[in-house]
Amino acid sequence: MPTILRLGAYRFYFYSHEPNEPPHVHVDRDEASLKAWLDPVMLARNRGFRPREINAILAMVEEHRSMMLEAWHEYFG
Repeated sequence: MPTILRLGAYRFYFYSHEPNEPPHVHVDRDEASLKAWLDPVMLARNRGFRPREINAILAMVEEHRSMMLEAWHEYFG
């Protein structure tokens, strides 16, 4: 599970066994987790985050989208 970014309490990463899915990132904080697509940025699934926090996380993903896409393509080729 390569971690590509940490912002505050959030860990942004992807699983190394998901190369056949479109680019996306997983985000964890404590026991909460979500998956966000990167192109375009949108929520794929959520487990434990409240709507306001989801919006804040998606804004962080949007802000760092280029770097996340670059990390995805570097890792998966």
